[in-house]
Amino acid sequence: MGLAILRSNPDAQGSRIRDVNNSTKEIFIAGGSGYMGRHLIPELLARGHRVKALVRRGSESKIAAGCTLVAGDALDKRSYVEKIAPADTFVHLVGVAHPSPAKAAQFRSIDLVAGRTAIEAAVDAGVKHFVYLSVAHPAPMMKAYIDVRMECEALIQQCGLNATILRPWYVLGPGHRWPYALIPFYRLMSKLPATRDGAQRLGLVTLDEMVAALVEAIESPVQGVSIRGVPEIRAAVKLS
Repeated sequence: MGLAILRSNPDAQGSRIRDVNNSTKEIFIAGGSGYMGRHLIPELLARGHRVKALVRRGSESKIAAGCTLVAGDALDKRSYVEKIAPADTFVHLVGVAHPSPAKAAQFRSIDLVAGRTAIEAAVDAGVKHFVYLSVAHPAPMMKAYIDVRMECEALIQQCGLNATILRPWYVLGPGHRWPYALIPFYRLMSKLPATRDGAQRLGLVTLDEMVAALVEAIESPVQGVSIRGVPEIRAAVKLS
């Protein structure tokens, strides 16, 4: 994967502490065996970071070699909270696979519970920076999915965590390629004043861009809360 790192672009909701790309981070990841985590962890290890990943028993083989495995349940804080240290960064990627409106109940029983649990665990463990994978909103569909992410975002704010929240809409990559057919539609909508904002907010991003945005968030922690939407995720510079 050709890694891309976002251009420095601090927003009004969070201020960048400093560029720490060359500093080793201690990272705890919930959801490391999922679609995003399986691509993120090798990049972090290759950049010299130390990574722990929370995994369900039986999913160990999905995690890259060199990552420390923490067996536990993302829905049960007691199963892993004492194993977070010495992490300075908590990355939360847990979510129901292939989300659809039909999975509204699972969003609340899995995504919401896992999100609340991770936020509470991060606070208890004294984590300095929380990275949360949310979703672009508002949007005309997937209300239950968005509502859960908004509840977790609100809890992050209430807890006073320093956090970077990423809001992609749909991530293009292996097994997720059918929306490529929508690219001409997005280009058209981006040119029309009435639909431009929505097309940009709910635009498509690639897996490479998403991983790069996560790496940038981890390596450049913020004070307060920083929101990164689709335009910021896309604003990547390819590195050799």
